[in-house]
Amino acid sequence: MLTLRNLLEAKVYPYMNIFITGGAGFIGSHLAEYHLEKGDTVVTMDDLSTGSEQNIAPFSKNPRYRFEKGDLLDWEGLEREISAADRIYHMAAAVGMFRVLQDPVSVTRVNVQGTERLLESIARSQNRPFVMVASSSSVYGFSNVPFLSEEMQLSFPANNNALIGYSVSKLSNEIQAVAYNQKYGLSVAIPRLFNAVGPRQSGNYGFVLPRFIKQAVSGAPLTVFDDGSQTRSFCDVRDTVIALDLMATNPACWGQPVNVGNSREISILDLAKMVISRSGSASKIEFISYEKGYGKSFEHILHRRPVVEKLQKLTSFLPSWTLENTIDYLLKNEASRHDI
Repeated sequence: MLTLRNLLEAKVYPYMNIFITGGAGFIGSHLAEYHLEKGDTVVTMDDLSTGSEQNIAPFSKNPRYRFEKGDLLDWEGLEREISAADRIYHMAAAVGMFRVLQDPVSVTRVNVQGTERLLESIARSQNRPFVMVASSSSVYGFSNVPFLSEEMQLSFPANNNALIGYSVSKLSNEIQAVAYNQKYGLSVAIPRLFNAVGPRQSGNYGFVLPRFIKQAVSGAPLTVFDDGSQTRSFCDVRDTVIALDLMATNPACWGQPVNVGNSREISILDLAKMVISRSGSASKIEFISYEKGYGKSFEHILHRRPVVEKLQKLTSFLPSWTLENTIDYLLKNEASRHDI
């Protein structure tokens, strides 16, 4: 019997049926766009709690695209889409710093129970599509080391930090994915995503770059938490989706966590300065405390720089978008909206 795995191993790439949970979200919508451009058929589902119909509006008239609104925990169409899919991207999750802090119950409910229902349904299905379970750099917890690699020991504080629930929920997703791979033979990839940025990302949920872009274009102060010395590594979402596709087509990537991101590191203060400089904005930088921005229970993380040697070795992936290119693209788009 010729299976999708055989075709992938033989480097034959047929048009596929793609199913994306959380498909109206930031990364999910870019995955949909990417696969539609390749000629695939795409179905996305989303409860629109953080995703937006605006993100997927450009695809709505494409005959190879369909959107389904639903909650993964009880959506009745799940088994139908699994039976028709060749590849599934599981991107549905409670995300964003503000939402994680404000609604910790939904974090564990959506992230853990939703993933369990999806994997269990795939295991029961006669069709066994490949599934990618999106994880996060948050699984590295509060390990304030300069570089984060897949082999390092994970560390979580013993206090009641509000972000632990999200970190542990994503680690649970990894454990669930590996368990179903080992017990049921599911073809599963587990990307640990590092700070994807780019078009359609909203600053409403605590994401820093779209917030800086909007502030700079409007002339408002760019709000930097603490002294801005904390560092992050940003990867353009258009590079991220290519990396995910490369992982999906290479069985050597399956069944293990793999860092996905750009290893270039920048402090948040330098990021703010870069946005101001490239925008030509008269905006100033305003420093505010973490407590004022996130509350007393917030504990900040100093570094988030991925070691990406495993990804590069397995897929030969190299990012094509520089941070400067991404910022220029976002500034142009934001300025266009601001002028309307």
